[in-house]
Amino acid sequence: MSSSPWWDAARHADRRPLLLARNRIQGAIRGWLGTEGFLEVDPCALQVSPGNEAHLHGFATTAIGNDGAPHAMYLHTSPEFAMKKLLAAGEERIFAFAHVWRNRERGALHSPEFTMLEWYRVGADYTVLMADCAAMLRLAAEAAGVTQLQFRGITCDPFAEAERLSVAEAFARYAGIDLLATCDGAETDAAALRAQARAAGIKTAEDDTWSFLLSKILVEKVEPHLGHGRPTVLDRYPAAEAALARPAPDDARVAERFELYACGVELANGFGELTNPAEQRRRFEIEMAEKQAIYGERYPIDEDFLAALAQMPAASGIALGFDRLVLLATAAPRIDDILWTPVSDQIA
Repeated sequence: MSSSPWWDAARHADRRPLLLARNRIQGAIRGWLGTEGFLEVDPCALQVSPGNEAHLHGFATTAIGNDGAPHAMYLHTSPEFAMKKLLAAGEERIFAFAHVWRNRERGALHSPEFTMLEWYRVGADYTVLMADCAAMLRLAAEAAGVTQLQFRGITCDPFAEAERLSVAEAFARYAGIDLLATCDGAETDAAALRAQARAAGIKTAEDDTWSFLLSKILVEKVEPHLGHGRPTVLDRYPAAEAALARPAPDDARVAERFELYACGVELANGFGELTNPAEQRRRFEIEMAEKQAIYGERYPIDEDFLAALAQMPAASGIALGFDRLVLLATAAPRIDDILWTPVSDQIA
């Protein structure tokens, strides 16, 4: 890693070809979405809730009203709530290149501020988003002038057909764990998953939640194997880990949620969207109770979002980490290398 700041002329000269590739990739994707009938929208980042997932951490601020009264506000962790309100308003195909903020995240693949490409299709099955993802990978490679994606010596052919693998199949294959034996819809058995994790050689603590254990197993045992040689679509997440997704029609234990991987890197998170406001509230409350138990804080629920959800038509939506896609297409070692103006190096 260079000791020079990103704005040093020599360092910028080294980064500039990657940044120009970033612009080409963004232009290619924007053009493709236009031909698919999508409308680009620009969601506001300042929201009453940053999102209601237990392990996502927002940036808090205070808005001062005209009356001088303070109001707690947050920078969004995703434009999802705002974009779903647009679906409720009548839009049918929308996308956004949105700046989003997530606290407690900094590393080779993480920046506290980054660009999320999010798009929605009203009336479409969530599997259509998998085809969209395949197009995004091809577009990125072509715009960057490469034939493969790369990260830390691992390569992936962006033109190859993706492997589609359920989460349960991946846990069985790479960790020897029967995941669905430890969950049934919203009901989960942390003790059962803990025992299997320990048998797989994973260190655990007695107070680890089922959700924490799933994430730990996924990161340590499963993710490193995904997207080698060709992309992987990790499909059918347990319902307890899909707070914003519809249940699968053939198995209530799992949901219409998938993630896209290339080179062992998670790129996108797609859903058949949940449109039941009562069920969504119940899931949010579970997530916030877990957040309170682990981190000692919770975020408010956006009541306008729940009201809009009651009017939102059936849709599928997905969020793709645009910076990560650029990183893989340019073989850059760190996400900061492909951000035009990275967050200060003084923040570790």
